[in-house]
Amino acid sequence: MAGMGSLTLGQAVLLAQNSPGGVDQRLAQHLERKLAEVHAKLKAHPNSYVLPQDEFALINYYRSRFGDSEIIKSATKRFWDNHRGRS
Repeated sequence: MAGMGSLTLGQAVLLAQNSPGGVDQRLAQHLERKLAEVHAKLKAHPNSYVLPQDEFALINYYRSRFGDSEIIKSATKRFWDNHRGRS
C-alpha cells in the first residue's frame, strides 16, 4: 500500500482496529477498496464463496455497515464452518 510499506490485508485491518486516534486516510481508502472487492466476490457467489481469514477480518471490521445482510450472515457461517485455525 502506497506510503505504508507492504502491509497485508490482515495487517492493515489489525492496524485499523488498533488506531485509537482514528484511522489514517490512506489506510481507510485502502480498506474501503478492499471491502468493495470482497463484497463483489460475495455478491457474485452468495452461496459458495468462503472468506479467507484476512477477508473475514475485514468484513468483521465493517460488520455494522451490513446490518442484517443475509449474504454477510451466510458468508460468516461458511467462514466458521470451514475455519481451521492456526497450527
